[in-house]
This record gives sequence, C-alpha cells and structure tokens, in this order.
Amino acid sequence: MAKFYVVWQGRRPGVYESWSEARAQVEGFTGARYRSFASRAQAEAAFASGGAASNIAALPAKVRQGYAVDAAWSARSGQMEYRCVEIVTGREIFRGGPFEDATNNVGEFLAVVHALAWLKERGSRAPIYTDSSNAILWVAQARCQTTLARTPRNAALFERIAHAERWLDEHEYCNAVLKWRTDEWGENPADFGRK
Repeated sequence: MAKFYVVWQGRRPGVYESWSEARAQVEGFTGARYRSFASRAQAEAAFASGGAASNIAALPAKVRQGYAVDAAWSARSGQMEYRCVEIVTGREIFRGGPFEDATNNVGEFLAVVHALAWLKERGSRAPIYTDSSNAILWVAQARCQTTLARTPRNAALFERIAHAERWLDEHEYCNAVLKWRTDEWGENPADFGRK
C-alpha cells in the first residue's frame, strides 16, 4: 500500500511520494516535523493545515493535551531511534538515537521514560501515549524486560536502559502512560512514517 509523506519542517517542506524522498528532507535536520499518510488527499490536507492533522480535532480533549512517543527500528541496519511529539501541534519534543543492535520495544520503553522525565522537569501532568503494550508494562514494573543480547555495538543502549531504570526507581510521577488507540484515532502522531 502506497504512503505519502508530509514534511512540515525540513530542508524542503512538502508532500513526498516515497520515504527516501522525505528522509532526504528531514534526516539530520534539527526540529524536523513529518508524518506519513495513507492517501495523497490526507497528506495534502495535513500539509495545508501546517501540521494540525485532520484527525487531531476529533480526538478526545485529554488525548489532545498529551504527548505521543514512538520508536522505529530498521531490520536492515539494526538501528533504532525514538521520539516524542506534542499531540495537538505535532511538534517534536525530543529524539533519541540512533542506537545499534536494538529493538523497537526497548525504544518505546526509553521514549516513555524520557517523556516522563521531561514532563516532570516542567511540572506537567500531561498523559503520555504509546502504541507499545510492552513499554507500558515495563514502565509500570520499572524494568526493561528485554531479552536483547548485549553486544559491543549496543553498550550505549544498555547504559541508557540502566539510566532509565534508575530514574524510575528514584522518581515518582503523576503522568498516565496510556495505549494509543490506532484503530480509533489513526496513526500515532510520533510515528516515523517508515512502515
């Protein structure tokens, strides 16, 4: 199934027909904002709206006030990265990675913990949404339950995991960590658009 890619902030904002074209506009671009859509019409409408995707207004108010996290893992390269976006604006808040010899679930876990720490620093009670049930469970348990093998290439990743687990052990937080309902709300706003 074809996808269309909107770049709101990148080298050349616009609507692109392939991930490789869109990636050239956003990779290495600080503050890049982009997203994939199932049709050209959706992509063009989203681009024209400046990033306020058409389904955002239809979301429940609590969801619109939250933040979404997602991770992307490449089977080809074995690299993973994660990010957080403000749901109502689509603005990227932070990005982590790329990390070598990683998994998507580890990225989702790290993204949630990073978002919890970021929101705590700002005194925000906003909810965090992820489409990973594993990440939600692992955060609740304060442990990344990955079976990923340690390698020389993923040492930095395991340091990040240990840091996240320490943060969860040492801090309390009031933010709800909730499941993003893709079937009702559409694609997670933090999705990297690489599917």
